[in-house]
Amino acid sequence: MVYDYIIQNYKNGEPIFLSELPGDSKDYLRQEMKQLCDDGRLERLYNGVYYLSYLTILGTKGKVSMDRYIEKRYLSTGGYVTGLQLANKYGFTTQNPSCYEVCSNEATTKQRKQTVDGNTIIVYKPVTEITEKNKSALQFLDLMSVIDKYSEITGKELVAKLKKYVGAAKVDFSVAKELLPLYPDKVYRNIYEGGLMGELV
Repeated sequence: MVYDYIIQNYKNGEPIFLSELPGDSKDYLRQEMKQLCDDGRLERLYNGVYYLSYLTILGTKGKVSMDRYIEKRYLSTGGYVTGLQLANKYGFTTQNPSCYEVCSNEATTKQRKQTVDGNTIIVYKPVTEITEKNKSALQFLDLMSVIDKYSEITGKELVAKLKKYVGAAKVDFSVAKELLPLYPDKVYRNIYEGGLMGELV
C-alpha cells in the first residue's frame, strides 16, 4: 500500500516526488496518489509532487516545507543557494529575501522564475557544471559577485566574517582560482577588499 510507505518514510510538510516512490507502474502510482488526494490524505503541490495532509498547532492546514522542497528538487541534484539568500544565511545582511535563489545544473536558461505554493524561486544556470569538487568554490564566487551590493558590514568585521564563511563552506581556493575568469572583474576586486587575496595567490 502506497500510503503505508509514505507514512513510514515522510514527515509532515516534506515533499513527496512521484519519482521517489517504489513501484513499477507510474500510471498505477498516479492513480493511487490521485485517490489519496481525493480522500484528503495527501495534498498535491503540482503534478508529480505531493505532501501529507496535516494540521498545524494553530489548527490551520499545513503547507509544504519550501526548504525541503528546494533541497530535494535542486540542491541534492547538484545545486546550491545563491544571491541575497546566501548573504543572509551567513549573516552578511539582515535583509530577508523575498524569493528563493538557487543555482542548478537543471537550469536550461540563464535564469527562470517559477512560483511554487505562492513562493517565488529563481533558478540560475551555473557558469559551468556544478560538481561536488567545485560547488563550494562556485558558491563563494557567486557571493563575492554580490557582496558589495548586499553586505551591511565592512572593514575588519567583513574580513573576519568572510574568513569564517570560507572555513565553514570549505572553499577550495585552487578551484576558485581556476573558475575566477568565468566571473566579472569586480569579483576579483571584492575578494581583494575582503582580505582574501592571500588565499588566491
